Amino acid sequence: MSAHSWIARRRCRIDALMPMAALALALLSGCSSSAREAGNPPGELQQIAPGVYLRPGVLEDWGPANRGQVANTGFIVGERCVAVIDTGGTRAGGEALAAALRRTTALPVCYIINTHAHPDHVLGNEAFVDANAQAEGPQFVGHRRLPAALAARGPFYLNALKRDFGPADAQARIVPPTLLVESTLELDLGNRRLTLRAWPTAHTDADLSVFDERTATLWLGDLLFTDHTPVLDGQLKGWLAALEELRGWRVATVVPGHGAPGSDWPAALDPQQRYLERLQADTRAAIKSGLTLREAVERIGPNRSQWALLDVFHKRNVTAAYAELEWE
Repeated sequence: MSAHSWIARRRCRIDALMPMAALALALLSGCSSSAREAGNPPGELQQIAPGVYLRPGVLEDWGPANRGQVANTGFIVGERCVAVIDTGGTRAGGEALAAALRRTTALPVCYIINTHAHPDHVLGNEAFVDANAQAEGPQFVGHRRLPAALAARGPFYLNALKRDFGPADAQARIVPPTLLVESTLELDLGNRRLTLRAWPTAHTDADLSVFDERTATLWLGDLLFTDHTPVLDGQLKGWLAALEELRGWRVATVVPGHGAPGSDWPAALDPQQRYLERLQADTRAAIKSGLTLREAVERIGPNRSQWALLDVFHKRNVTAAYAELEWE
């Protein structure tokens, strides 16, 4: 696997014959570049609904140029305590989120919720281990499969941090969940109830959504990408099934894992669903016509060119889809 530096921002072309395990690690190898020549800092804290706060990530690949802050993170404030949803791609990112939280409320943090296992969503957890002075620390909440996913991938995440992000991240550690969601789980923040759903394999095998009942705000993690190219690291058919189920939910505001939140529901799902349906149809057609994996990767194009990071992730998505659909 390539060991190119993130800082050098070199490009590398995904080999269509790369084994899937190694291909998944291409996200961390430094062979892909940022969407822009230099990373910009994440957006300022936004209140997107009463008591619901978002710190937007930038539409770039995870790397030191943007300090790893590419995923949307945020928190929800109840009358008793606060729930944080995803913590960012480095401890520094988690610390910045924690500082923004402290400027907003003096209430203790009771839950840190991770929507899945990818590094840009979980590596800020460490900043919240001792989040509450003179009080019991928060519980870390995740999908029932999150511990296994972090155990398998965590060493690679930490190696990437040490290699590419500098001395400040050399002592980073993975913080696993202490509270698991088997199917659904309700959390009470004090006159504010959150409903967590553990999904069957979709974007990954450990996707978790968070619904704030008071404001009908739905945090989907990477079950939804807007603007940013969707990234397939689970099962294409499972992801499409999840989107179909979500269309029946009543939602006022949806927060994707990457990209801008929206209030046009369920239309906010449409661009990603079209991308995934086209990926599925084109991959099936390629397999039926006898194309090899390499040929399929080279020939299957996206259904629109406006997705950010298309050159980084689309061919990888074709490879993942081919591996899944080849034997159906």
